[in-house]
Amino acid sequence: MIIKHAQLRDREGLWDIVIDKENIVDITKDYPLKDQDKVIDARENLVTSPFIEPHTHLDYALTAGNPSWNMTGTLSEGLNIQRKRGDLSKQEIKTRARKAIKWYIANGVQVIRTHTNISDSQLIGLHAMLELQEEFAHMLELQIVAFPQQGIYTDSKMVAQLEAALKEGADVVGGAPHFEFTREYSVQSVKKIFELSQKYNCMIDIHCDETDDDHSRALEVVIAEAYHMGIGHLVSASHTTAFGSYNNAYAYKILENAVKSNINFIANPLVNINLQGRYDSYPVRRGLTRVKELLETGINVCFGHDDLLDSIYPLGTANMLQVLFMGIHVCHLTGYDQMNKSLDLITTNSAKTVQVEQEYGIEVGKPANFIILQAKNDYDALRRQSPILYSIRQGNIIAENNPLQAKLWLGNEEDEVEFLY
Repeated sequence: MIIKHAQLRDREGLWDIVIDKENIVDITKDYPLKDQDKVIDARENLVTSPFIEPHTHLDYALTAGNPSWNMTGTLSEGLNIQRKRGDLSKQEIKTRARKAIKWYIANGVQVIRTHTNISDSQLIGLHAMLELQEEFAHMLELQIVAFPQQGIYTDSKMVAQLEAALKEGADVVGGAPHFEFTREYSVQSVKKIFELSQKYNCMIDIHCDETDDDHSRALEVVIAEAYHMGIGHLVSASHTTAFGSYNNAYAYKILENAVKSNINFIANPLVNINLQGRYDSYPVRRGLTRVKELLETGINVCFGHDDLLDSIYPLGTANMLQVLFMGIHVCHLTGYDQMNKSLDLITTNSAKTVQVEQEYGIEVGKPANFIILQAKNDYDALRRQSPILYSIRQGNIIAENNPLQAKLWLGNEEDEVEFLY
């Protein structure tokens, strides 16, 4: 397969990408075509590494309104609605999650990390995700986080549940220390998560301080454990919304220590701009972590969708460009240079977070995994929310979309024009 006339993020001009079987074997200009070559003309559009979803909840995806709608918009009501559901069979979970995965694939996503609630004794959600992991292995990488949704020490059985999930094949150990009964239990839960990560040789991704409470400070413990164990590159702190409420003296201490620890941060702009600040009178805080300051300090940050059409967040189409669009507004990242490298927040930064860097990127010798966007650069893709024309994985087309366009008639046939935003 030959991709002709492609714009690339890191090179000027137009390029041809040459694929042999599953790998990229050349990136050149004016590649001489042979009769047997399969050709896709990118038509001067942007070819980039595929999008990555580093944080979602597929086991609850597409449940909005069942059994009821979240009328207050709060996290607490959303969680209460989840607990009332009685139809969480493995097949029901798989049917919904499979549909959501297909949405992601159509939107150019080729890696998904999903947090799966392991609170039920039979681990039904985990087993559903493990089967979908195998089913979609040829189209994307599905990483499964063993997620004790209400914390580890709020239920006497949860440590055993968490360990059982890791034994059965979960890729990542998760947690929610801000839900623990006390500060002491919160610290204990973080230490247990790190202990299990070492025992089962797995990555860590913690729902960390997802609250407006500026006294919620599990993040400092995560940073300290990652630093002392030297495994920060395997550790992700998701949400960290309390970080946005810390006083500046403490926040800058956290920034300095986060640099030393080398951990990753995952912000979820769509969901946290919706959930946070619900108990504020004016001014109402934005409710995201300090993305801009983290990036300026050189810390790795990426964006996730989080909930998708469920009781926590009633919207979403599994489109990472929507996540990015919200994120650059809420985090004050609308300088032109910031916008024109903004795809990093849903591509390369995410690849580093979920540890797929070695196989990721448009380079000779790497797998032929990429997408073609109807755009010229990052800024263009962001502004227009550009559709994915093609998603290609291991040299095979796995998704193809028709481009968005319109025709205007401005009074007579001679005024007929094609219109793109």
